[in-house]
Amino acid sequence: MLWATVGIQIFCSGIFIANLAVSILGLRTTSIGWQLRETLEVSASVGLMLGAILGVRMILRAERSQQRAEEKLRGASDAFVTVVNQKFQRWALSAAEKDVAWFTIKGFSIKEIAQLRGSSEGTVKAQSNAIYRKVGVSGRAQLLSILVDDMLINNEKFDDREVSDF
Repeated sequence: MLWATVGIQIFCSGIFIANLAVSILGLRTTSIGWQLRETLEVSASVGLMLGAILGVRMILRAERSQQRAEEKLRGASDAFVTVVNQKFQRWALSAAEKDVAWFTIKGFSIKEIAQLRGSSEGTVKAQSNAIYRKVGVSGRAQLLSILVDDMLINNEKFDDREVSDF
């Protein structure tokens, strides 16, 4: 539909441009009847208006589609946050450990987490190790894997454990 609209608009504007070029350059040796000229110009004008109307409809449709996609993304994001917070409660993470875990999930390095939290790298490392110990994993990759697997697999067996048991 989009390409048809673009095609209509290009064709109709081409009529105006061709008519103007013929007039300016004096390429027409015989004049066309005023009825034909009016028919061409009215048809081109109607085509351009139709193209504009269809363009507006497509823009509105695209905006609605974008809004629906953003709502779904917000829903998925909210669901992810809910699942992660439930895991944090199940794992009995302290408030500081939750902060460090969120920064870890977001991909920040130990140094960056320390700067963001206003603490030392040693403190962040200790909190990270406490998180990994409580979760029963050996590092960041396994922590992320558990969270992602729970969202994607949802209660299927993974590594001889129920994902929902984490």
